[in-house]
Amino acid sequence: MLDGLKKAIKGVLGKAQQKRREEELKQSQPHVSASQITADLRKMGIELGDILFIHSSLKSLGYVDGGPKAVIQGLLDAVGPEGTLLLPTYYMPGGSILGTCQLEGYVFDPRIHGTNMGALPETFLQFSGVLRSIHPTHSVSAIGKHAKFLTEAHHLAPTVFGRGSPWQRFHELDGKVLGMGISMGPVTFYHLLEDTLGSDFPVTVWQENTYKIPCKGWNGEDYLVPVRPYIPEITQHRIDYKSRDDLRSFMYEYLRRSRSIVAGDVGHAKSWFIGAQQFYERLEKLANQGVTIYTPTETLSRIKPDMIER
Repeated sequence: MLDGLKKAIKGVLGKAQQKRREEELKQSQPHVSASQITADLRKMGIELGDILFIHSSLKSLGYVDGGPKAVIQGLLDAVGPEGTLLLPTYYMPGGSILGTCQLEGYVFDPRIHGTNMGALPETFLQFSGVLRSIHPTHSVSAIGKHAKFLTEAHHLAPTVFGRGSPWQRFHELDGKVLGMGISMGPVTFYHLLEDTLGSDFPVTVWQENTYKIPCKGWNGEDYLVPVRPYIPEITQHRIDYKSRDDLRSFMYEYLRRSRSIVAGDVGHAKSWFIGAQQFYERLEKLANQGVTIYTPTETLSRIKPDMIER
């Protein structure tokens, strides 16, 4: 009973603190509207009918009138009724892939589980018409023309990011990876190359053991979904690790020099996008020349983006 009371008090205090932060942002940050987000995306080169896989930092946009709902509406208006939006709605109650796989009694259920990915993905899950893939660590949600195709087979895919996954199908449709207010670090599209190449990928990144994690379907059906965790030590060199500014900068500069990436501002967020098929081709060329999102600092320091064949 005491633990329950403590949890309730903590929840009330957390909501009060969040409200104070929102008020501070409202007073201190420039205001942005849904229509401005749409206009900025158009200016960047996002078109009607586009398929966007979105990674974002909500606070980087400025103070958005209408909050996360307005951001999503701005994105929907940018791609129109023939377009499609995908957002990462990952859920990892164990804190990592390995930690989640090792949780005793864990069963992913898309009907009850939210996401650990922040306010924008959490709000996206509440939108009418959103479809969500069934996956115990990397569930993806989509709305629009291709939403069903992108999400329907994830629980049947032999790997998280490979054949049959939302990433493989997104690549097949040649969508655009859109980053709003983020670096080149937290972009899960990178992992499509690993799962596609398998043992031909130049770095061993997976543990030996593949876990079969129980999941529920939308009608309560039971699935066992394969998940192979990463080797913990390898993630400390990865492009999304906090100390890897060098690798993030290298990747952006390489993509800029190869004229693969388009940059612009959405609201007050420095943003970028890149076509999925072009992105994959560039990542494969880098891997063929020994550069991956795991290349250690000492190795990368001897390589310049203009030294890589484009």
